[in-house]
Amino acid sequence: MIRESLTPRTAWQRQFEDLGFSYHSIDGLYWDERYAYRFTADQIDILEQATIDLHQMSLQAVEHVIRHGQFERFAIPQSFWSYVEESWREKEFSLFGRFDLSWNGTGAPKMLEYNADTPTGLVESSVAQWYWMQDVYPNADQFNSLHEKLIDQWKKFDAKGVVHFVCADSEEDVGNLSYLRDTAIQAGFATKQMSINELGWDEANAELVDDNDVKIDNLFKLYPWEWLCREQFSSHLLSRPARIVEPAWKMLLSNKAILPVLWELFPDHPNLLPAYTEAWRISGNFVKKPLLSREGENISIYADGNVIHTEGEYGQEGFIYQAYAPQPKFDDGITPAYTSIGSWVVGDEAAGIGIREDETLITKDTSRFIPHYFVD
Repeated sequence: MIRESLTPRTAWQRQFEDLGFSYHSIDGLYWDERYAYRFTADQIDILEQATIDLHQMSLQAVEHVIRHGQFERFAIPQSFWSYVEESWREKEFSLFGRFDLSWNGTGAPKMLEYNADTPTGLVESSVAQWYWMQDVYPNADQFNSLHEKLIDQWKKFDAKGVVHFVCADSEEDVGNLSYLRDTAIQAGFATKQMSINELGWDEANAELVDDNDVKIDNLFKLYPWEWLCREQFSSHLLSRPARIVEPAWKMLLSNKAILPVLWELFPDHPNLLPAYTEAWRISGNFVKKPLLSREGENISIYADGNVIHTEGEYGQEGFIYQAYAPQPKFDDGITPAYTSIGSWVVGDEAAGIGIREDETLITKDTSRFIPHYFVD
């Protein structure tokens, strides 16, 4: 795993805008092709197998939580406990997720968390870096089968009628949602995209409806379950008026409380870090994480007598404590960076990686995206 310095292509911005990647320069610098990460084929094999193993262990952890009724550990509203269990028992359709890993190319990749409900970074991981590689390294390869696998996975969604796609009104979310909608269209579905704020409830017919008062039978939401189940209309969801993707059982996997469960079930697994609900059980440096934290908010790293902390809106729901596995640092003397690997899952298959860089040890929504390739 080598970080290379490169000269950015000319007019790459126009290419990406034509592809629907309009937020390439959000916060000033997001997509960054001044650098690239080069892997060997053997390293990609390690990442792929680790992703498959972690996903299968995570599914076993969901079964364990549900079988033993441990919903309270996850700060899930009690009214939704039976909904989560029914969703799991009925094997409701799941599309995708993303593991965040710490790895420097040697040893075993370490799981930091599983973004299993509303992962973003999809357009850049699937489309943008593929076009970049075709221009810059046309004879190389890339760990990236996201597009094909998303279309194939949508074809397993046994649903009739229109699939409504909703998200909050942010440029990044809308871009990711539009891309996912396109993969559903290519899989043969009729679709409609709108804002989460345009969801409505028809009291007379007990139906979810869109902005034209048309009944919603299938809903893909790029909107977290922990927010959805606390909305004013959330009680109506308990009657299960529509098929929702991602399914309710993903509330467990996208919650940091799954990390101690994984460690309980698979202690000393090479891809896992020790994780507990009590800090004192960790020997050495550790990270304090809110159960529902997103985009690096309210994370505290306690390492070697120092504390690194980010502000945010999370923490009231509780915390977990995870052994500290610092992201590898790469430094060319110009732009030093700590690197996090996002490894994608589509259905139950590993589907590619996307790499984020930050000048701090905590990856945030402003962290840069760096393309990658591999050679035999």
